[in-house]
Amino acid sequence: MGDQHEVSEKGAGALTIPSLRWEEPPEGPVLVLLDQTRLPAEEVELVCTDVPALVQAIRTLAVRGAPLLGIAGAYGVALAAARGFDVEEAVEVLAQARPTAVNLAYGVRRAAAAYRAAAADGSGAQAAAAALAEARAVHDEDIEASARMAEHGLGLLGELLPGGGHRILTHCNTGALVSGGEGTALAVALAAHRAGELRRLWVDETRPLLQGARLTAYEAARAGMAYTVLSDGAAGSLFAAGEVDAVLIGADRIAADGSVANKVGSYPLAVLARYHHVPFVVVAPISTVDPDTAEGADIEVEQRPAQEVTEFSLPSVQGAGAGPGGGIPVAPLGAQAYNPAFDVTPPELVTAIVTEAGVVSPVTPERLAEVCSTSRWSKSRSGNGMMAE
Repeated sequence: MGDQHEVSEKGAGALTIPSLRWEEPPEGPVLVLLDQTRLPAEEVELVCTDVPALVQAIRTLAVRGAPLLGIAGAYGVALAAARGFDVEEAVEVLAQARPTAVNLAYGVRRAAAAYRAAAADGSGAQAAAAALAEARAVHDEDIEASARMAEHGLGLLGELLPGGGHRILTHCNTGALVSGGEGTALAVALAAHRAGELRRLWVDETRPLLQGARLTAYEAARAGMAYTVLSDGAAGSLFAAGEVDAVLIGADRIAADGSVANKVGSYPLAVLARYHHVPFVVVAPISTVDPDTAEGADIEVEQRPAQEVTEFSLPSVQGAGAGPGGGIPVAPLGAQAYNPAFDVTPPELVTAIVTEAGVVSPVTPERLAEVCSTSRWSKSRSGNGMMAE
């Protein structure tokens, strides 16, 4: 193979195969993805030679997680440019592939801005090279951001829960599978594990796609963490028994007022945490903060297909009994289903937001804006790739 750019060795430590990498074989550049829909039963890679293939991978959740979607989106623009496809068309379809995840549009916008700037004064090859360089920059920055979030998050846990022995409840999947580095919320838990301060990681299944059981448990096992999988509905009994010291989640979009859109089921955990006086902490890079979305009510929440609820389908569960959607029916034919991918937690229920630039607490619009605007690691929202000072 030719040139490769993949998750860092540190981030890949818990993964047998990198979650994403750029390769340049003789037949042309490709984006190679670890198909997360096949985990943990199989570790299978998808090779994307064009943007439609990448969009399909994004929509089917073969590649997912806010930071990784930003990286994938940027590489998608670079892929279109390198292979001579319509870049502006690629920008449009990529940015809309998952509407709630702001990082996707962020990565696309940055690579597109670099491409346009180079195309104005140079050749198509130069413009394609500029888009690829910007995609790599987005990738590298996420690796650094992940490490800084882990550091800040571990420090915060020490302040909130002195003495160690943390029992942390996490939700969905927020590790190396969603990042160029070691992730967001799970990276903090991993840092606590390495410091000898993690007693137990409680892993929500996060139905209907079981991203906790399939993905977080997959990563926790490889990292040697003490973990237990539970159904989402069992979380309340853990709180009632005093078995949860902190909740750590990621985010797909954070509004300007501090409202957090994350995997559906996050909001009930925040309510439980507040009632039981347990810290509820969000870990996300500054690229997940969307200043153009004023408040939580303005966040567009993606609605997933009904079959994800009315049928049970995993790659390892195929064959006899499979229904029209490719899965095994678990509800009567024609049953209606409510299947939002995310819910929104208001800022008053969030103890802190951990970013690569520092911790936002209390969570207010003013404090959030201050941390974002003063971060020398954050990127300009114009997408020009310049550092904000």
